[in-house]
Parts: sequence; structure tokens; C-alpha cells
Amino acid sequence: MESIGTAASPPPKRTRARNRRGEGGRLREDIIAAAVELLDEAGDERAITLRSVARRVGIAAPSIYPHFPDQPAIMLAVVRREFAELRNSLHSVAEKSGTDPRQRLYAVSNAYLDFARTHPERYRTMFGGLWMPDLGDSSLTEADLATLGDETMRILIDTLADCVAAGQSTSTDPSGDAVALWLGLHGLAHQRAVSRVFPWPEDIGDRIIAALAHLNDPDA
Repeated sequence: MESIGTAASPPPKRTRARNRRGEGGRLREDIIAAAVELLDEAGDERAITLRSVARRVGIAAPSIYPHFPDQPAIMLAVVRREFAELRNSLHSVAEKSGTDPRQRLYAVSNAYLDFARTHPERYRTMFGGLWMPDLGDSSLTEADLATLGDETMRILIDTLADCVAAGQSTSTDPSGDAVALWLGLHGLAHQRAVSRVFPWPEDIGDRIIAALAHLNDPDA
């Protein structure tokens, strides 16, 4: 098990009411939510320790062990939760964006960029900018990490494939081009975060989407 360390600036301790019978799962969710709060506040996963999370939830640190064996396991739960949030956001946007595949692809892609801008600390953690687990020193395995983001990628693949089927994209490999599109969106999200004073063209996102998705010119 992870040794229980202390955070640099301990957050205020809460007093938590004992769960009623059948509510044990609520504590697990409270632990994850506390870890997300600490990440948002500190911008650094090193602020998330068993002790800091326990203090935020209002429990004794050993109470975490039945739910998470160590800090990397908590971080994996955080990352999984945020990928689920991203998936749900993109799925909702896709459903609400109408029947035109081109507009749906733009809407989904821009929703991705919005998520990265709105939750920068979580986004960097999801893609390894902050959280780089050492599999040899934790309870995690490669299988725990292998499928992260699969559902989000599937939304991009399916949306691009719809553009191809509608004759709006010349892509001959929607799966591969969706990966290229994700890389372009991810690169833009990262550079916007680290190069905030750069004079980004207002339509840079749309340019990247159109080029990497091989979209036809709608006015041609």
C-alpha cells in the first residue's frame, strides 16, 4: 500500500456523516470527487495523497483502503470519471446538433476543445501531462490504462464516417483520419493552454477540423 504522505498545503478538514446501510458506494464517489477538487485547486496530482483526500472527505485515511489500495488507483478513477464526462458531453452535443454530418463533426470537435479549455487540469491529467503512473510501483496494470478514451474516439470515428457516407468528406480511412483529427484537436488544446498570448486565428479550430477530416468545400 502507498505510505500516507502529507500535502504541501492541507485543505480544510470536513466532518462526514457515517453512511447508512447499503450506502458504501457513496464513500467511493466522495473520494473521487474530493480528488477532483484537489486537482482543480492545485493543478498538480501530487497534491492528491491519501491523507489530503481523507481530510477533504472528512474520514480517517485508512478508511480509503477498502475502496482504493493506493494513490494511483484514485487517480485512475479520476481519469476514468473525466473520460466518461467528456464522452457524455460529446454524445449530447452530437445528438443535439441536427442531421447534417458536417455540422455535427464541427460541433463534436469544438465541444472537445471546450472541455479542454474549461477543465485544463483535468484534461492534462487525462492525457498524461500531470499523471504518469509507474506501473511497477502501483496496483495498476497496462490493462487498466489500455482502453482509456476509446469511447470518445469512437464518437469521432462514427461522426467522420457519417460525413463520408453523406459525400461531405473524401476520407478513405475514417478510423485513421479520426485519430489524426484527435491529434490535431489535442495539439491545439495543449498549445492554447501553454501559449495563451499567441494571436490564434479565430477560425483555427475549424481549419484543423476541415483539413484533417478531409471535408469538402460546401460552397464548391
